[in-house]
Amino acid sequence: MTSSSVLDLAPVVPVVVLEDAADAVPLARALVAGGLPAIEVTLRTAAAVDAIKAIAAEVPDAVVGAGTVISAQNVADTVAAGARFLVSPGWTDVLLNAMKGSGVPFLPGVSTTSEVVALLERGVTEMKFFPAEAAGGTAYLKALSAPLPQARFCPTGGISLASAPSYLALPNIGCVGGSWMVPGDAVAAKDWARVERLAGEAAALRG
Repeated sequence: MTSSSVLDLAPVVPVVVLEDAADAVPLARALVAGGLPAIEVTLRTAAAVDAIKAIAAEVPDAVVGAGTVISAQNVADTVAAGARFLVSPGWTDVLLNAMKGSGVPFLPGVSTTSEVVALLERGVTEMKFFPAEAAGGTAYLKALSAPLPQARFCPTGGISLASAPSYLALPNIGCVGGSWMVPGDAVAAKDWARVERLAGEAAALRG
């Protein structure tokens, strides 16, 4: 990874849900070709760990990470599979310690000011803000930037191509996470050209 920060790899991190690990490599190649090298494979399906393993082994230009990490076992399994970053929807001390001990960058999830302050106390300055739209969106994140300028975020949850630029324009946002460039119907149809085109549109976004 050229940067130790997940937030600096690309303006958008695709959030991928894969039902079939066989789709992982062509999907990842399409996203990389479109300009989105950081790919978050969520642990919402039984295929996720195998998908991470396949991308790590066969798509060298991709920086594959694991999302929906909620346990120390998730951390161990996904890092062993080749995950190069970890993303959680929320955090506990047990989970945070496991992610800190993993040796790879991580983004613990927050949605309140107190959670942000608690992570700052523990030396963590980069976080996922989730669920972004439901938790207050750009107005909430803008309000956090004045009292807590040292915290940087990757908001995820309900963000679209249309709303992403308003997030990326904020000083405390490194990137956004979204799934609009990997629509379920395109994945089901194995329409990798469409995924690449959508990824290209997302990669062109700048704050």
